[in-house]
Formats: sequence, C-alpha cells, structure tokens
Amino acid sequence: MTDRYNTLTVVLERDIREDDAEGLLDAIRHMRGVLSVAGNVADSSEYMAVERARHELRMKLWEALNPKKDGG
Repeated sequence: MTDRYNTLTVVLERDIREDDAEGLLDAIRHMRGVLSVAGNVADSSEYMAVERARHELRMKLWEALNPKKDGG
C-alpha cells in the first residue's frame, strides 16, 4: 500500500512580497486537487533560525578548510 499525502509544502528560495506572491498563489489554487493555499509570513524567529543554521555551516566549513595543527 502506498502512502497518501494530505499536504504539500513549498519553500521559496527567498522572501517575497505579499503582492508579488499573488500570481504564484493563484497558479497553485488552479491546480487539480488543491483545496486551499496560504502564505506564511516571515518573522524574527524564522530569521533567527536561518541565521543560526548559516553560522553553524560557516563554522563547520571553516574547520574543514582550516584544520587545527597539533603541537608537533
């Protein structure tokens, strides 16, 4: 038996203005099987999470490119 989806989530490559998103939202609404479409407003907690993730990746990349030399 195969799984059945009840929701699909779309992540945008960057934040876009509400009025700029209307065309995209309308296009998705016109797809077969779509019951509703809503935008998710970017907020400070989302921004914080993204920045923390970026910082963690930068630190890991830095450590990979600049390995610590042992005292020898």
